[in-house]
Amino acid sequence: MTLSRAELRRDLRARRAALTPGIRLAAADAVARHLGDQPHLREPGYVGGYWAVNGELPLHAVQLRLAPGQVWCLPIVQDDGSLRFAPWRAGDPMQPNRYGIPEPVLAPESTLEPAQLQWALLPLLGFDRRGGRLGMGGGYYDRAFSFRRGTDAPPRLVGVGYAFQELPELAAEPWDVALDAIATEHGFHPAGR
Repeated sequence: MTLSRAELRRDLRARRAALTPGIRLAAADAVARHLGDQPHLREPGYVGGYWAVNGELPLHAVQLRLAPGQVWCLPIVQDDGSLRFAPWRAGDPMQPNRYGIPEPVLAPESTLEPAQLQWALLPLLGFDRRGGRLGMGGGYYDRAFSFRRGTDAPPRLVGVGYAFQELPELAAEPWDVALDAIATEHGFHPAGR
């Protein structure tokens, strides 16, 4: 029996929410180590992350291990539904967006277009080894990185999640943007391998 995307989202959200804080933190540390072992992800530039909510794999350990010359950025949802990215350091002002997710408080002219990132970490509910990503269903990341459809990096797009979120295969929708790689607590996996 094949589950619909809505059914997959419901199941994977429940499984992710059931993880204990200890499992989440251990996975976060493992993902930071795996990403840090990738020389092509140590290049200077802007690194897009996300503020983990609803059981998403936290990225604090990644932010603490950035290479010299890398600047951590968080997404900001714009009024038109697009995403821009804002450089952010711990202690910088934040405010909740319309979904209750903390975002940096920064003037729009000081934010970055997604194309200005060197690489970006994308949250997910599910993934396949070909680079398919199942998100929450809002399409924010697919719209933000639509310019990457059929083109090479930069930015490199790395899906971040737990190993149990791997699916045998995700049917691609026309608007989906493929990942270049996936990082879980079990390792770093280039897409297509």
